[in-house]
Amino acid sequence: MKLFTGLGNPGPQYAGNRHNIGFMAMDRIAVDHSFAPWRRAFRGQVAEGRLGGVKVMLLKPETFMNLSGGAVRAALSFYTLGPEALTVFHDELDLAPGKCRWKAGGGHAGHNGLRSIHQHLGTDAYARIRLGIGHPGHKDAVAGYVLHDFAKADADWLDDLLRGISDGAGALAADDPPRFMNAVALRMAPP
Repeated sequence: MKLFTGLGNPGPQYAGNRHNIGFMAMDRIAVDHSFAPWRRAFRGQVAEGRLGGVKVMLLKPETFMNLSGGAVRAALSFYTLGPEALTVFHDELDLAPGKCRWKAGGGHAGHNGLRSIHQHLGTDAYARIRLGIGHPGHKDAVAGYVLHDFAKADADWLDDLLRGISDGAGALAADDPPRFMNAVALRMAPP
């Protein structure tokens, strides 16, 4: 079993925010792969399904970004999963809009959602899908930037990115990050 966790903030006022791209990825996977309806559990929303032969739980913590670790820890504990079963999808300021990178382990780089997960798991030994949203140019503008909705001009690349993530979700569940990244690349820059 795998746990895919998208990071974001709960509530309709945040739904289109750059910070919520992790939630958007979970929603796209759930729809495209006919996951069970979302239900409340582990201080969040969960949907269960299969990607290929692998059972996958999607989790959207409803604890706000800075407290995401509690929901992640609760889900992992309930299913007696270790951090190696976890993949976290999150916004990444240091990547250009539309870029996607897989990463295993590493620091939180100031991302409060990852910081919370590190604190609750006591380790950084989990995978991340870093979803580029770009940087506003100055560190004082970051909070306002991530808590604003994507611009209408971002709609095309954002849709392609989310569809690419969904296309490659089965490969990610099967522990094949290169094939996942290839699926995303094919959507972002088709031949």
